[in-house]
Amino acid sequence: MSAAKRIIPLLDRVLIERVKAETKTATGILLPEKAVEKLNEGVVVSVGPGTVTEDGKTIPTGLAEGDRVLLPSYGGNPIKLETLKDKEYLLYRAEEILAKLK
Repeated sequence: MSAAKRIIPLLDRVLIERVKAETKTATGILLPEKAVEKLNEGVVVSVGPGTVTEDGKTIPTGLAEGDRVLLPSYGGNPIKLETLKDKEYLLYRAEEILAKLK
């Protein structure tokens, strides 16, 4: 089990792995890291159970593991663990995620 899979979000939170932009153009030219923009796209790694109402009922989120989502430019809590050095993970509330991509 990967370290990211062991992180289980609470309530309506969603763990997202940010998609990295290509560092190589279609013609094979390598781009420097500073020239590559961060994409506002990610993949859902894990999802919390959902929001709990005043009645005690759980309303599940509309996302599932593996969904590609559109992220806001700002926001989300970065997750930094020693075992997750090579990838960028963010924790968002389900309501902060802008859209699901097909």
